[in-house]
Amino acid sequence: MNHMTDVMDGQGTTLARLSDFALNLAADDIPAPVLERAALLLLDTLGICIASSPMEAGVLARDAATRLFGAGDPAYAAQMLFDGRTVSLAGAVFAAATQTDNLDGHDGFNPVKGHVGVVTVPTLAVLAQHLPDLPGRQALAALVVGYEVAGRAGMALHNTVSDYHTSGAWNALGVVAMAARLRGQSPEVLREALGIAEYHGPRSQMMREIASPTMLHDGSGWGALAGMSAAIMAESGFTGAPAITVEGAGAAVYWADLGQVWQTQDQYIKPYPICRWAHAPIDAARELMLTHDVTHTQIEKVIIRSFANSIALYPDMPDTTSKAQYSLAFAVSAMLVHGHIGLDQISGDGLRDENIARLVAATELVVSEDHEALFPRHRTADVDLVLRDGRVLRSGLTHARGGTERPFDASEITKKFTAFAAPAVGESRASAIRDACLYLTRPDASFRALGQLLQDPL
Repeated sequence: MNHMTDVMDGQGTTLARLSDFALNLAADDIPAPVLERAALLLLDTLGICIASSPMEAGVLARDAATRLFGAGDPAYAAQMLFDGRTVSLAGAVFAAATQTDNLDGHDGFNPVKGHVGVVTVPTLAVLAQHLPDLPGRQALAALVVGYEVAGRAGMALHNTVSDYHTSGAWNALGVVAMAARLRGQSPEVLREALGIAEYHGPRSQMMREIASPTMLHDGSGWGALAGMSAAIMAESGFTGAPAITVEGAGAAVYWADLGQVWQTQDQYIKPYPICRWAHAPIDAARELMLTHDVTHTQIEKVIIRSFANSIALYPDMPDTTSKAQYSLAFAVSAMLVHGHIGLDQISGDGLRDENIARLVAATELVVSEDHEALFPRHRTADVDLVLRDGRVLRSGLTHARGGTERPFDASEITKKFTAFAAPAVGESRASAIRDACLYLTRPDASFRALGQLLQDPL
């Protein structure tokens, strides 16, 4: 890379590398496939942000932002996405990240068992409101910075503490890096902001939410709030360094390949708005149905084998959308009954479907040592369908679709975006957002056209 700091020995090497990467990385230094992937990740996350806007959690989050996170100074204010009301920069990213987090269809990263785009996409869209001349490729470069910094902070945290924390505990540092870049902050301010964000990041226990699913979800709303608040506080002179995920003993190994290995390309795309841990069983069941031309009425029993975290997902019929998104037996049964999983399956009458309830009651969940050994690098499962006629259909080991093992191409990602976005925002506006996103990789592109499409209410 043209602007990357040479490898150095001694204290401060990691921080110097991170600062140089975040503040000086040029779009031309990023491989073209990485920028193209960033544009698709942006599009995919925006689709979920749009679809979640009219949902209860999204409405509540935006209303809360107007009550709690207003801005007295226009220089620190922004319009909430797909809403139009003005709040603080921190409030705007909080609202968008919270609503996106509550429709669990956004991208994720296996090594950290969590999500990055849920905070980086709102950060870009909100800060760009103060950058009317932001070139498209520079916008994508900022997004890449957020993915790369957040992912490594997450790996450092997960590998140095005993608890499994929600994504907000570490993706706040990606928000800080993006804000420092887009607001022209110094390395010194960036360092203080990283420390503030890490200190105040929501170290909420993920498995508590898995056991009792609510709108708290994966903590990314509060991660976005912590990150943007930290960036503005440090800019004003507040101190908070050092961040132990960057400067602590043992952290360097997680940053050594920054600018060489691009984690942006390894983010998975979700085909369903369901916790990723359930996707391999869902796909295994889906493929058995397609291969053997079986209908749900023929199924007597369902046996799901997977890793322990997957089996720990909500096992019964959910009575809320939050529980449905963190379900296993329900999610697999919904696929077996309907052949797909969308908003209709995880809300309203979908939560009272008698055919799904029958299969949930007939599902056996088994922790498999084979699948446990592959987690978290891979999310695998196998499913048996025991039919009424005595046949047993076995899937064998199945990887979840949309990840590095079974990636989606650009057409599948754009199709997913349209399926989620168009019902909420309309076909015409959805198409305009899609085209503006994908055009950002062009040398003559500006972010302005896309940004304007993100601010008006639905």
